[in-house]
Amino acid sequence: MLDPHEDLPTRVLIAEDETIIRLDLRQLLEEHGFTVCAEARDGAEAIDLARQQQPDLALLDVRMPGIDGIECARRIHAERPIPIVMVTAYADRTLVERALEAGAFSYLTKPFRAADLIPAIRAALVRHRELLEARRAVGRLADVREAPVELAVTSPGGRVWPIRIHRHADGTLDVSSPD
Repeated sequence: MLDPHEDLPTRVLIAEDETIIRLDLRQLLEEHGFTVCAEARDGAEAIDLARQQQPDLALLDVRMPGIDGIECARRIHAERPIPIVMVTAYADRTLVERALEAGAFSYLTKPFRAADLIPAIRAALVRHRELLEARRAVGRLADVREAPVELAVTSPGGRVWPIRIHRHADGTLDVSSPD
């Protein structure tokens, strides 16, 4: 089970084409104990910096020149799955769905406050750890006929969410909540 009070990774990549917003994000993150390991002005630069710097989390603007934030998220996630938080002035449902499909763990609309951003980042980090833990548990199933793996995931607020993961003989997985 995850300890919601355990120190979370802190190295953050920021990709934002507007310099003022990028600087504000950096300051806000550093004030809350995060380390900004890289800053990008567009998606292509963010992808390169993610490869070089190996951040623990990426904070990406959706609309950037060249490669947009959604394609950037898709490429970063494909190479090295890390939690990704999208920030944008656009909140239409299709855009949000595309961002989530690309690997984003959270989505915030501008303007936002520290009271919005910091919890979204922390939640993305915790959800990412939970996903990794669940994948490891499934990977430890030596025999596909083993009993389901049951996990208790704890939210930062202390709420416990039980889940059951069962691998079928054909390799497919069922993820459910125990009754």
